[in-house]
Amino acid sequence: MSDTGNRLRKLLESPNFDPQSYVKQLSQQSDGDRDLQEHRQKIQTLADETAQNLKKNVYKNYRQFIETAKEISYLESEMYQLSHILTEQKSIMESITQSLLSTDKDETAKEMLTAFPKETEEVKQRTLTTLLEKVEGCKNIMETPGRYLVYNGDLLEYDVDNMSQIQKVHAFLMNDCLLIATWLANRRGAVKYKYNALYDLESFAVVNVKDNPPMKDMFKILMFPDSRIFKAENSKIKKEWLEILEETKKNKVAKEKHKKEEEVPTSPVRQEVSTNPFDDDEPLDSEELVDLSPEWIQELPEDLDVCIAQRDFEGAVDLLDKLNEYLKEQPVSPRVKELRGKVDERVRQLTEVLVFELSPDRSLRGGPKATRRAVSQLIRLGQSTKACELFLKNRAAAVQTAIRQLRIEGATLLYIQKLCNIFFTSLLETAKEFETDFAGNTGCYSAFVVWSRSVMKMFVDAFSKQVFDSKESLSTAAECVKFASEHCKQLSEIGLDLTFILQSLLVKDIRAALQSQKDIIIEATRHRNSEEMWRRMNLMTPEALAKLKDEMRSCGIGSFDQYTGEDCWVNLSYTIVAFTKQMMAFLEEGLKLYFPELHMVFLESLREIILVAVQHVDYSLRCEQETEKKAFILQNASFLHETVLPVVERRFEEGVGKPAKQLQDLRKSSRPVRVNPDSTMSVV
Repeated sequence: MSDTGNRLRKLLESPNFDPQSYVKQLSQQSDGDRDLQEHRQKIQTLADETAQNLKKNVYKNYRQFIETAKEISYLESEMYQLSHILTEQKSIMESITQSLLSTDKDETAKEMLTAFPKETEEVKQRTLTTLLEKVEGCKNIMETPGRYLVYNGDLLEYDVDNMSQIQKVHAFLMNDCLLIATWLANRRGAVKYKYNALYDLESFAVVNVKDNPPMKDMFKILMFPDSRIFKAENSKIKKEWLEILEETKKNKVAKEKHKKEEEVPTSPVRQEVSTNPFDDDEPLDSEELVDLSPEWIQELPEDLDVCIAQRDFEGAVDLLDKLNEYLKEQPVSPRVKELRGKVDERVRQLTEVLVFELSPDRSLRGGPKATRRAVSQLIRLGQSTKACELFLKNRAAAVQTAIRQLRIEGATLLYIQKLCNIFFTSLLETAKEFETDFAGNTGCYSAFVVWSRSVMKMFVDAFSKQVFDSKESLSTAAECVKFASEHCKQLSEIGLDLTFILQSLLVKDIRAALQSQKDIIIEATRHRNSEEMWRRMNLMTPEALAKLKDEMRSCGIGSFDQYTGEDCWVNLSYTIVAFTKQMMAFLEEGLKLYFPELHMVFLESLREIILVAVQHVDYSLRCEQETEKKAFILQNASFLHETVLPVVERRFEEGVGKPAKQLQDLRKSSRPVRVNPDSTMSVV
C-alpha cells in the first residue's frame, strides 16, 4: 500500500476520528469534483483491502471458531451438571437441617412430657372430648383408652383425577388415628361436622404434593388402593400438617416398640403341630416377604438423582428396570409403597428432562438421529405415545426451519430443486429413523402418516407460493411439479407413498394454471385470426426453414416436409403454424401436470383451444369467394384435421392411457371441404 493509503488508514483508525469534521475539511480543501472522486476511490480501495483481510483472517481462524463452539457446548453441559449437583447439595442440606430441627423438637417434647405428663394428657383428652361432641356419628371414638388429640384444622378435599374441589372437611389427628369429618350444611345445635372416615396411622402414607399453580399447599394421603388429596389454608399450615403427621406416626411406632420390650415374657407355649395333611401353611407377613435391605435399593433414589444430573439417561432407566424386575410379583407393603413414591418422583423428573431434550426449543441440528437417545429412553419408560408425539413435533420444527432458511433464488426451478432436496431428504431420514425407533410400536405408524400429511402441506405452501402465486409460465410450473413428483416417488422405497397427498394439495393451483394458460392461448389465437390474410409463409433463409422443421418434428409432426416448397416457402399460413406450435406445447406441459383429478379440465381446455382454430377455418372457407385463396385455406384445414389433430389424439392417449373421445368427435364433426375443378365443394 502507498504512503498516502497508510496515512489515510491511520487517520480512519485513530480513536478521535470524527467523520463529519473530516468530510467538512475535505470539501474545503478539494479543488473540484475530480479530487473528491479520487479520494472516494482511495477510501473504496481501502475498504476492499480491509474486507479481503477480514476474509483471510476468518478462513485462517475457522478451525479455532469450530473448536470454540465445541468448548462452549461442553461448558454448557458442565454447567447443566453443576446446576443439578448444586440442587442436590441444597436438598441434602435442607434434609440435614430438618432432621436437626426434628431432633430438637423430640427432645423438647420429651422434657415437657417428663415435667407434666398427667396434666398434658388429661388436657388433650378433655379437648378431644369437647371437639368430638361437635361431630355427628363418632360417640365410640373415646372408648379406646389413652387416645388424645394431637392436632386439628380445616382442609379442602380435591378430586384425585381432575383436581376439582369436592368438599370442605375438618381433620382430627389423634395419637393413633386420623379422623376426617365433613361440614354440615344445616347445623343442629352444637353439632358442626359429620363423621366421614377414620384411618389408623399405620394404614396410610403421607406424600407432599409439589406446588404447581393453581395447585398449591396440597398433600396426599395414600391408603392402598385409594388416595385422597387435601389442601391447607397456606404453606405454613401445610408444613405443620406434614411435620406433625410424620412425628405422630414415628411416636406411635416407637411407643409400640418400647411397649413390646417392656412386656414380661410368658412361659413358652408349644405350638401344636397339625396332623391334617390338607392344612395350608399360614401366609407370612408381606413385610417379611419383601427384602428391601440390599444396598443398591437403599441408594436407588440418590443414584437416580445423580444419573439425571449427569444426563446418564440410560443408566437411570437401567436402574428402574432392575428395580421393577426385583419387585416383580412381590406383595405390596407400606415400605414398598414408600419406595415406589420416591422412585415415581424421580421418574417424573427424568421424563421432564427427556421431554425437554425433544422440545423444538432445543437445537435442531444433527438430524433425526440426534433424538434417538431421548426417544428410546421414553419408550423404555412405557411412554411410547408421548415419545412419538414429541419426536414428530421436533422433526416438523426442523423441516419448517430448513424451509424458512432456504434463500429464494431468482430462478424458480433452481429454488424448487433445492426445496425438494431439503424436504424429501429430511422426510426420508425421518421415516427411516421412525422405523428404527418405533419398530415394536406399530400403533404409532398412523401418527406418522398424519404427520407426513401435515408437513407435506407445509411443503406445498412454500412450493405454490413460489411457483403459482408468482405467475410463472406453465412450462416452468410443469417442470417444477414433475421434479417434486419424482422426489415423492422415491419415498416408495420405504413403503411411504405420498403422491396422492401431493396431487390433492396441488390440484387447485394446477387447475387454475391450466385454465389461465388456455385463456392466454385462445386470446392469442383470436388476435392472430383477426389479422389473417391467408398467405404462404416465407422464412427467408434455409436456416429458419430447417429450424421450423426441427420444431415440428419435436412436436410429433413428421410429415411436415410435404408442406414446404422451394426458396424457403411454406405452403401454410403463419396463423396455423403458430397455433400448431402453441397447441402442442400446451399439450406436452399439460401431460407433465396430468393426474386423474385433472382429466376433464385438461381435456376441455384442449377442446376449447382446438375449437377456436377449427371455427376460424370453417368461417374463412364459407366467406372466401376467390377460388385460389379458398384452395389455400382448404390446404391449411387439411393440415389441421389430417395431421395436427391425429397427433394430438395419439399423444394424449399415450400420456393419459385412454383415448380422448371428445377430441375424436370434434375432429369428425368439423371435417373440411375441398374445391373441385368445376368450382363445386365436397366433404373430404
